[in-house]
Amino acid sequence: MHRQSPAEIVSTPVDGVDVLGALSPSRAGDFMTCPLMYRYRTIDKLPEQPSVDAVRGTVVHKVLEDLFDLPPADRTPDAAADLLVPSWDALLAEAPELAEMFGGEGPDVASWLTSCREVLTRYFTLEDPRRLEPAERELYVEALLDSKLLLRGFVDRIDVAPDGRIRVVDYKTGTAPGEAFEAKALFQMRFYALVIWRTRGVVPAMLQLVYLGNGELLRYAPDEDDLLATERKVEAIWRAISECKETGEWLPHRSRLCSWCSFKAHCPEFGGTLLPMPERLPVPDPAGDLDTDEGVVTAP
Repeated sequence: MHRQSPAEIVSTPVDGVDVLGALSPSRAGDFMTCPLMYRYRTIDKLPEQPSVDAVRGTVVHKVLEDLFDLPPADRTPDAAADLLVPSWDALLAEAPELAEMFGGEGPDVASWLTSCREVLTRYFTLEDPRRLEPAERELYVEALLDSKLLLRGFVDRIDVAPDGRIRVVDYKTGTAPGEAFEAKALFQMRFYALVIWRTRGVVPAMLQLVYLGNGELLRYAPDEDDLLATERKVEAIWRAISECKETGEWLPHRSRLCSWCSFKAHCPEFGGTLLPMPERLPVPDPAGDLDTDEGVVTAP
């Protein structure tokens, strides 16, 4: 039985428009990291085992989303801790196979939940949620560019000041990148800012990445030139993806990120056998190429 993806549930039909395809920041990031990984993940749709770190990101994101349902005075570290187990239980009910991550040589559930609590506690050293009232949480955004490329994704949080200024916030349960990798980290945020600018006509005043792994904030104030450059970049990425589809050449790119790749058995860089291309490539589907950022786990 087909299960709807997050995109299919909330995506807006693009009637009467010959859409080139759809691109999200993580899928664009996948292609820039390794075209072969993009192919295996997006075209072949090979299964991947979720990691404890990815699932931690999912649960922590859910707790931080639900925390703002509480009255401001109640948004405390203890309240966040109380939301943790129910959030995990709800995810486990949706995807019971996640329980297989624990036991054996892996961590036990108790120690893993403790690590989740530590991440949540660190959040309160960076922001005081009692003083915040987000305008949007886990917001699905999309924009159709003039080139007919559909951009979309889920934004963790949008804050709107009384004077209308917009701050786009994204939570990361990992550690902040080094200076050399900041641009790559900010690409996702510029992508979201571009979509918001194209749909609302307002350039976000601030992009903020909240790194809960080591308790750091990364902030950036974009301008129109930044976002026009981002638009050109995503269109260039899509042209490169389209060229790979035409030629069938999805070249692997070896990097330190290969340590976390699920597809080594099918990667020539690691002695694996390259899988043949699927007999029929999927038709570009505006509702079928949305990823879930920051390790968010969804049912296949």
